[in-house]
Amino acid sequence: MTVVLIAGPTASGKSRLALEIAAERDGVVVNADSMQVYRELRIVSARPSAEDEIAAPHRLYGHVSAATRYSVGTWLAEVALVLAEAQQQGRTAVVVGGTGLYFKALLEGLVTVPPIPADVRAAIARDIDGVETAALHLMLADADPEDAAAIRPSDRSRIVRALEVFTATGLSLAAWQRTGTQSPLVDPARVERRIVLPERAELHRRIAARTEAMVHGGAIEEVRALAAFNLDPAMPAMKAIGVRELMAHIAGKMSLDEAVAAMKTETRRYAKRQMTWIRNQMADWADA
Repeated sequence: MTVVLIAGPTASGKSRLALEIAAERDGVVVNADSMQVYRELRIVSARPSAEDEIAAPHRLYGHVSAATRYSVGTWLAEVALVLAEAQQQGRTAVVVGGTGLYFKALLEGLVTVPPIPADVRAAIARDIDGVETAALHLMLADADPEDAAAIRPSDRSRIVRALEVFTATGLSLAAWQRTGTQSPLVDPARVERRIVLPERAELHRRIAARTEAMVHGGAIEEVRALAAFNLDPAMPAMKAIGVRELMAHIAGKMSLDEAVAAMKTETRRYAKRQMTWIRNQMADWADA
């Protein structure tokens, strides 16, 4: 079976390339974006359109509730079934997305960390309630300096995860990465790897245009519906770019122009982080 991997920053046009390849090769498009899995975030996450889904089969898009704490481990288990199905059908699997960790797990395997006991998770949640993220990072640095050095002080989810793992196992995530890795799902030598990297000015233009289209194409209504679930702000779906900004607008705390400007800024920052990952982790991928 042929597997094509396509990575790139948000708004780069990688989904369009994936659709073209799938159409040419009787392929199936497989999602590798951590936000496009959520059912309630079609517009905000820029999921493929209904027309795109008709043009070629799409898998692992919009199949998870926003109330679910989806993870790379869950994705890897699901994508294994999708790849097996594509192989059985003789189709080309075109895996596309901007979540670098998904591709890393696919090609290198996933670190196997024992399940965190519910009482440990609950105790940490109580202890950190109301604690600023920067302070949490300092707590992690005291307990587990190795992981703290590898995690941005603003990345609350990864900080909490590292605290949970260290508290439950006595080992850092980095230590587990050295000792407990599963085998990769695909052979890196037998896949096509492509990166879509527009020029910076063009990427920023696309980000601005797509943000405007989202806001005027139903994103506000989509976020209003999401708000009705009253989800914990720490849930992954609540961290999608546009959710926090548009909720602030809906609550009257931010004008629409301010919300749109904030979304554009945050999307540019996210694209920059994605490109840094690509430069550091995907230097041997072909430029598409």
